[in-house]
Amino acid sequence: MTTTPAPVLRTAYQKSVADYWNAEKNPVNLRLGDVDGLYHHHYGIGDYDPSVLDGPEDARDERIVAELHRLESAQADVLLDHLGPIAPGHRLLDAGCGRGGTSIMANARFGCQVDGVSISEAQVEFANGQARKRGVDDQVRYHFRNMLDTGLPTGAFQGIWNNESTMYVDLFDLFAEHARQLAFGGRYVVITGCYNDVTGGRSKAVSRIDEHYTCNIHPRSAYFKAMAASGLVPMNVVDLTDATIPYWELRAKSSLATGVEDPFLTAYKEGSFHYLLIAADRV
Repeated sequence: MTTTPAPVLRTAYQKSVADYWNAEKNPVNLRLGDVDGLYHHHYGIGDYDPSVLDGPEDARDERIVAELHRLESAQADVLLDHLGPIAPGHRLLDAGCGRGGTSIMANARFGCQVDGVSISEAQVEFANGQARKRGVDDQVRYHFRNMLDTGLPTGAFQGIWNNESTMYVDLFDLFAEHARQLAFGGRYVVITGCYNDVTGGRSKAVSRIDEHYTCNIHPRSAYFKAMAASGLVPMNVVDLTDATIPYWELRAKSSLATGVEDPFLTAYKEGSFHYLLIAADRV
């Protein structure tokens, strides 16, 4: 008996998110990726080198772009650090993979198969092209699928991550699907912005971030409630808020600034918004 696969885009909201990312050609993503061919869709952590602001003016922006890319790749490295011991025979899943940079970094580090999923066909096509250019398309593959119901095998993955993509979905649905796909004892890692329950609901600055990215930022507590409901037990929780502020301060000084830098800096500094890493085991 055969069944008709469920459509990837199932709601008007999902279609609007896919439309946004299919049309997105923001230089803040593309120019940074042009530095070394690793195209990310997330922010950075760590102190920036202040010398990039000095020197010849005609090369200043180029230096800033390279430094912003170094910081975003450092963020991906921190995420991968928290996956635990990964062997070449393992399989990893990049949920909400964007243009695929973190998947390629994971394959280079661990030597294992990596699958990426996105509801943006444009991102999937671009990412697969990058894997082919690097000669790793036999190990790194990207799929046009919905991360809430990927159709990928049950218990097949030793590690799964979301890097700044959870604000587009219901967390209970997402973590239930991740728990299905993870092997027993497998590791899930998320890096995300979340609003601070202690200060109340979304601040004005957080609401401006939501509007800019067509997303729905969750409260911090929602992550832990949804993980508990799916048997995902946090092993490490790292507050990266202070570590990401330098990235935003440097980005605000670049030609790549989009106008969302001020809401991020305001929200982080006033304490209404946190940049969090959570690593959890499947039990």
